[in-house]
Amino acid sequence: MNRLRQGAALKRALPLIAATAALGLTAPPALAEAAPWEEGPVGTVGKLVWDAGGGQLGMCSGSVVDAPNGSVVATAAHCVRTRENPEPPAEVWFVPGYDHGKDTYQRDGWRVTGFHTPDGWDTSRDTTEILHHDYAFLTLAEKDGVTVQAAHGANRPVFEPVPEDRDVAALGYPAVAPYDGESLHWCAGPTDVLDAAEADEANVGGLMLDGCDLTAGSSGGPWLQDWDAETGSGALVAVMSVGSGEGQVVGRPFPAEAADLLATAGAAP
Repeated sequence: MNRLRQGAALKRALPLIAATAALGLTAPPALAEAAPWEEGPVGTVGKLVWDAGGGQLGMCSGSVVDAPNGSVVATAAHCVRTRENPEPPAEVWFVPGYDHGKDTYQRDGWRVTGFHTPDGWDTSRDTTEILHHDYAFLTLAEKDGVTVQAAHGANRPVFEPVPEDRDVAALGYPAVAPYDGESLHWCAGPTDVLDAAEADEANVGGLMLDGCDLTAGSSGGPWLQDWDAETGSGALVAVMSVGSGEGQVVGRPFPAEAADLLATAGAAP
């Protein structure tokens, strides 16, 4: 798809890639399938899971990010707070390298103890007015005296400006048909930093991938450059934010002020 058509799609309002993806949720068939990840578990990438009530699980994606306390996960702000649910879920777990673990997520995961969203993520306002702030950092408890970073490693945070036309991989756990949220999928391509000619103001500065249908449940998943297969980590340049429903997805990069929020989430105990 050429840049003109990309821009036309992104000039329309983009729906959030849902903050909660309930088990059994369905949607029309996707236009372009993301590829299943086939290189084994990725400990620095995982799934956020919580009890959404009514026999359903809420889910998003996230990734471990380097921090002094070894206990920080990056995700999307809309996974944490929305207009409908301005407070985070009561009990959330992060499961590194999640793979078909809906029955064991509490045993396998690290419990979230702190939710850190930017001041600009004011859920009383329209989403298009706050989308630039769609990132969050979560603080985790240790598990059996071990931090998630000590157990699985971490990705290196990168703050704006993000280098353009560099290969980027977007990873996550899509849960809307044709996916079930139980395994890791990914898309890859050159980084396109959206400008005013390509997108509405809400998405200017975001990163776009074309030909990618990562769906609800992949929200908050990492966009990684400089992937190192040996360490299972890379440079974290954005988190999954929104999608057009027509094969384009947008990642939200971290502005310079996000460093202060990460420092708060990652302060050494």
